[in-house]
Amino acid sequence: MGKRNSNYRLVKIHRNYTVEETASLLSVHKNTVRIWIKEGLPCIYEKRPMLILGRDLSAFLQARRVKKKRPCKPNQMYCLRCRSPKVPAGNMVDYQPATETLGNLFGICPDCGVGMNRRTSLSKLVQIQEILDITLTEGLQHIVDSN
Repeated sequence: MGKRNSNYRLVKIHRNYTVEETASLLSVHKNTVRIWIKEGLPCIYEKRPMLILGRDLSAFLQARRVKKKRPCKPNQMYCLRCRSPKVPAGNMVDYQPATETLGNLFGICPDCGVGMNRRTSLSKLVQIQEILDITLTEGLQHIVDSN
């Protein structure tokens, strides 16, 4: 029932929500909303039911999302197991084009040994190539192009 990231765009900023309405709107449990209130989500306590202003809820969810972001530098890739940006092992990555302008970088995490991916454009590849050792691989051929 719960989601890892609640979509703040679903919240109407000119509307007030009860705890139950907030939970059903964001597809989370009502206890999750109560935990958010304990973590600092502003609400109106004076009367029952407790009301949460839409603009406060939207701002709270946006702030949570921004706080969780882990931006990567040009020489880093995000490791899902370690949950942090890392420089690939040996500064080596493989580039596989996906389209004419985009492609994927594949590397290995130096700590846990799990594969890491990063989507990048062909124009940024020159900047990354100065830092990392990139092996260019061809994309998979279509069956029409093969013999």
